[in-house]
Amino acid sequence: MTDKIERVNPEGLHSTPGYHHITVVEAGRTAYLSGQCPLDLSGDVVGEGDLDAQIDQVAANALTALAAVGAGPEHVVRSVIYIVSPDEVVLAKAWDRLNESVIAPAFSTASTLLGVAQLGYPGQLVEVDLTASLPD
Repeated sequence: MTDKIERVNPEGLHSTPGYHHITVVEAGRTAYLSGQCPLDLSGDVVGEGDLDAQIDQVAANALTALAAVGAGPEHVVRSVIYIVSPDEVVLAKAWDRLNESVIAPAFSTASTLLGVAQLGYPGQLVEVDLTASLPD
């Protein structure tokens, strides 16, 4: 964690499964990543029907995108996770998989997990939207 990022879980709010209710960032440069999709270098969706494989690809893509701006998962200050499923068990398993991935520290910050009806690519099951506070 950098000195300019503070993560807070205030008394009076429910306990969380790893994320924080509030992320405070001192002024500085910020990177807003496009939603990271489970696409390979040729633009094809990987792991059709396999949520775990798609999460792994999304995590790898997000790590590459963060590195391109000199950041890592520990610099993420906000995440929004979209999963194609109304099933809370599937959503919880996706959350757990992301928290075991190469970008796991990204999900200790302010985070939202959503079950959605559809995403942009045929067969796409997951997308992750990240905002990072860039290190000096």
